[in-house]
Amino acid sequence: MRMYIGGHQVVSDTDFVELALGTPLDLWLGVEGESEMERAARLDAARGILADNPDLLDRVSQVAAEAIEAHAPELFNVELLPTRRAAGRRQYRGGAAA
Repeated sequence: MRMYIGGHQVVSDTDFVELALGTPLDLWLGVEGESEMERAARLDAARGILADNPDLLDRVSQVAAEAIEAHAPELFNVELLPTRRAAGRRQYRGGAAA
């Protein structure tokens, strides 16, 4: 099954998030090895996008909530480990170490 957002095919989770938000993730998360000048330019561009799109925070929150809802069973799949009975444990009975 193929999924499209706004005429663009989604082929990965990153594509879905970027198309849903309308911005690349690297703009918000940065890239490994970026210089201070690149970082400053990236953050300046991000500030401009936020100023031009005041509803972006709401869209980001919605995308995050939908992702958590869709993957919650996987994210919160917790198995309890068996516990040992106290009677079966060895207890330390020694004195101070020499």
